[in-house]
Amino acid sequence: MLARPQDFATLQGSGITRSHALLFARFMRTDGEATRFGLSTGRKLGGAVVRNRVRRRLREALRVMAPSFQPGWDVLIIARPALIEADHEALVGALRRVLGRAGVLEGQSST
Repeated sequence: MLARPQDFATLQGSGITRSHALLFARFMRTDGEATRFGLSTGRKLGGAVVRNRVRRRLREALRVMAPSFQPGWDVLIIARPALIEADHEALVGALRRVLGRAGVLEGQSST
């Protein structure tokens, strides 16, 4: 996971973006051996309980999808308010679509 403020700042300043009604994502190619993720849940989503629940749901969806990630990416996922009410299938579908369009998933190409 991305944790340092410098990592988040680097992603904010460069890289490609993809969006969906449920989330927004920034991607940057790296020379690392693993794909790292950062999660951003702003106060527009609600209180701390709601934001923490959204982060847990995103982490679980990413954990399930982890075997299909190509190495060498830094990804920042920014949750949108619609994600609060979305079910698990919609969340996974949104992640697959956004990550696939960016080329992070194996077998998918960047467009």
